[in-house]
Amino acid sequence: MQPTTGLMIALVLQEFLLTSSGIKWLSVASVAGSDRWNEDGECDRLQGLHRKQKAICRQNVEVMAAVREGAKMAIDECQHQFKNRRWNCSTFGAIHLFGKALKSGCREKAFVHAVSSAGVAHSVTRACSSGALDRCGCDRSIYGRSANGFEWAGCSDNIAYGSAFAKNFIDAGEKLKRSESSQLLMNLHNNNAGRKSVEDNMRIQCKCHGVSGSCELKTCWRSIPSFRDVGLVLKDKFDGATEVEQRKIGTTRHELVAKNKQYKQQTEADLVYLDDSPDFCEPDNRTGSLGTQGRLCNKTSKAIDGCELMCCGRGFNTRRGTVTERCNCKFHWCCTVKCSRCKRDYEEYVCR
Repeated sequence: MQPTTGLMIALVLQEFLLTSSGIKWLSVASVAGSDRWNEDGECDRLQGLHRKQKAICRQNVEVMAAVREGAKMAIDECQHQFKNRRWNCSTFGAIHLFGKALKSGCREKAFVHAVSSAGVAHSVTRACSSGALDRCGCDRSIYGRSANGFEWAGCSDNIAYGSAFAKNFIDAGEKLKRSESSQLLMNLHNNNAGRKSVEDNMRIQCKCHGVSGSCELKTCWRSIPSFRDVGLVLKDKFDGATEVEQRKIGTTRHELVAKNKQYKQQTEADLVYLDDSPDFCEPDNRTGSLGTQGRLCNKTSKAIDGCELMCCGRGFNTRRGTVTERCNCKFHWCCTVKCSRCKRDYEEYVCR
């Protein structure tokens, strides 16, 4: 089954999230548009939000459009990063989004928590710098001459505000749980790791000033990375995630430690998980696996997108067809582009 489009996601998201666990706040992605946040009661109508999150929503209505955009970005990025894997972050049916796979403490859940938290931090930060929000703007805490000889100037992205808002809003739902649990600790850790993936990959951008670009003076500012770069970082962390278990400290506190003592303790930026993932080869309602029957695979690849691994050894069928597409396009002065229509034969491979 192929990933659905962002529009289809928005339509099915809210109904799904009421039955899922841990990321119900993603129901904000179902709001039809940014203007809806100005309507009375919109925050309370979103059943996916916890009580405290609804209060934060009411107090920060102008920020919620950026939260919605961050949630949609996270879902799209998840589907992009996992498009060639057995679990491809796809939606299915009219109710569920990611299915029961996110009810266990598996790697996939770790990634979704991280990329969702990163999405909100990224989107809110960008909204601050663009002037879309009255309550925040550029980061003015960095100024003066740097050790590298340039002047800090321009509009540095306010990642401190974006990350703090994401933490306050997203973690609020987790903290409302009655008892501390390994799943709670895992979710909070991965939420934080997602935000750090944005913070730790801030870039320095510069502009030269002077006659004919002589760069007599160079001014620089800090900017957030593209969200595609954030997704790539988190995908690498997914592949290298640490399996952990809960350990009690003293009489009340708990922490997560690496289950295999031969591995180093995870850092704040690493993803952690508690349970092994299903193999996702066959449909299984207990684990939320959709199976890989009908999925496209790469005949020549030896990686996870290859037909042997994607199809779990079941084999694949070959489909042949012909498509008509634009070709031999030429620019004509002024100002049109004229193309021919060409037929192209194709061959694709589908898991049995």
